Amino acid sequence: MKTALITGIGGQDGSYISEFLLNKGYRVVGTVPDGDPVNIDRIRHLLAKIEIVQDDLLDQNRLEIIFRDHRPDEVYNFAANSVLAASFHQPILATMVLAMGVTRILEAIRKVTPKARFFQASSSEIFGKPAEVPQSETTPFHPRNPYGVSKVYSHLMTITYRENYNLYTCSGILYNHESPRRSPEFVTRKITLAAAKIKLGLAKELRLGNLDARRDWGFAGDYVRAMWLMLQQPLPDDYVLATGETYSVRDLCEEAFSHVGLDYREYVVQEEESFRPPESAQLVGNPAKARRVLGWKRTVSFRELVRMMVDADLEALRGERSG
Repeated sequence: MKTALITGIGGQDGSYISEFLLNKGYRVVGTVPDGDPVNIDRIRHLLAKIEIVQDDLLDQNRLEIIFRDHRPDEVYNFAANSVLAASFHQPILATMVLAMGVTRILEAIRKVTPKARFFQASSSEIFGKPAEVPQSETTPFHPRNPYGVSKVYSHLMTITYRENYNLYTCSGILYNHESPRRSPEFVTRKITLAAAKIKLGLAKELRLGNLDARRDWGFAGDYVRAMWLMLQQPLPDDYVLATGETYSVRDLCEEAFSHVGLDYREYVVQEEESFRPPESAQLVGNPAKARRVLGWKRTVSFRELVRMMVDADLEALRGERSG
C-alpha cells in the first residue's frame, strides 16, 4: 500500500485527491495548519479513512518529523491561501507559505524521503500578463501579484530540486478549476450560490465586478486525476492543466441563472469597486502536452460544471431550510 501525504487536505483539491487516492488503495495522510481548527466540511465523509496531522510550514523540524513518521511515497502540496486578493493584503505571509513553505517541504523530502514523488500545485498566475496566447510550459513568466510571484519562486524551486538533487518533483500549472466544494469567495461559487439563493427567495441581487473578465475554467475532479498521472510517469516534468477554452463572468452568470429559469440581467449589479487589481489578460492554457504524455483530458464541460455547482447549492440550501 502506497502512502500519500497531502498538505492542505481540507481544501477543494485536497478533498478530491483524497477520494481519488483512497479509491486507488492508498493510505492517505493529510496535514492541516497548526493551531487552526480543522476545516472538515469537504473531508467530513473521509475522516474514518484518512489520518490528519498538524503541520507548520514555517517549522522545518516539524515537517521532517512528519516525513519520518509517515514515510510518504507521494506528496501533494496544496498548502496555500488560493484567494489571489488575499496576497495583496498579506504579501509577507503569502510569500512565507507559498514560497518558503514549498522549499521546506522539498528539503524534508531531500533529507528524509528522497524516493518520494512530489507534486507542486503551481498556477496560471505565474504568467500574469502573458507573452503569448494560449500559454504552454515554455511561456515566459510575468506575474502581476504577490501570489503569482510566490508561485513562480516555488515553481522554479521545484525544478531546482529536480535538476540538482535528482528528486522526482513536478509542477502542475493549474488554471482555474472549480467544483461544488469551491469556497464562496471565488467568483464561480459566488455566482452559483447567488443564483440558487435568488431562485429560493433567499436573496434579491448579486453584486459583481468586471463581467467581461475571461477565465479558463475546468472541473477540479478532472484536474486531480492529472496530478496523480504526473507522478506515475517514468520521468518527472511540468504540465499545463487547463481546458484551452475561456468563458466570461457574464457567460457564467447567464448559464447559472438560466439553469434555474432566471435572467441574470434582472439580478446582477456591476460595481466598479469590485474590480480586482489588475486583471490578468487572456489567461488560457494549452493542455496539449498533458494530453500527449499523460493521456489526460477533461470530462466535464463548462456548462456541465456550472449546472453541477448550481444543483449542489440548491440541494444544500433546501437541506438547511428543511433542517
